[in-house]
Amino acid sequence: MRLSAPVFRLKRDAKKLARDRSVPLHVALDEVAVREGFRSWSHMMAARPVATLAAQVRAGIAPGSLVVLAARPGQGKTRLGLELTQAAVRAGQRGWFFTLDYTRRDVATLLDEGEATECTVDTSDEICAAHILASTGDAGRGDVIVIDFLQLLDQKRVHPPLQEQLEDLKRHAQATGAIIAAISQVDRRFDAETGDVPGFDDLRMPNPVDLSLFDRGWFLYGGEARLLHTA
Repeated sequence: MRLSAPVFRLKRDAKKLARDRSVPLHVALDEVAVREGFRSWSHMMAARPVATLAAQVRAGIAPGSLVVLAARPGQGKTRLGLELTQAAVRAGQRGWFFTLDYTRRDVATLLDEGEATECTVDTSDEICAAHILASTGDAGRGDVIVIDFLQLLDQKRVHPPLQEQLEDLKRHAQATGAIIAAISQVDRRFDAETGDVPGFDDLRMPNPVDLSLFDRGWFLYGGEARLLHTA
């Protein structure tokens, strides 16, 4: 059975329900799971497919690639990026999560309760391509570097234009064999009513960027992901 929303969003709904009704969290979790067609929250967790979305995405990205993970707010793109780095570490690789949008506490809340943050999390205000390259200079083939998020890399005027930063990141991915995934916003003009999944034309790009620098892109909507190539 397909869930109506990603697990982290369902858990957030349960926490709100618990607060609003002043009931224990486990009661609210079970109620949300029943709405999804399961007997309880534990039943729903046990019924989840073994092949997670993160595993699906990771399998579709070759070492040395620069890719984009894009979606409108609330679709789980940041959580997906974090899971990619976590999965890399569990597989014996290294994972870095650079975020200009979240604090360390925010990152922790994106994970399921009891799950440790196994990747390197960087929340520096100085994050840009140069900072990322300096921090991951010893990255190797199959390591995963996630940037949250693309549109903030050149927000400081002292940083180079986004186009130049993407060119540097592309070269870094090719030279090291690491996977670099940039999380991106989707433009508000994207029409979710069509029931479709967004694509490269729907990326919110305030400044011109050559999108062909990306080897491919994963676009999320409604719990589904679509893999697209730029060429």
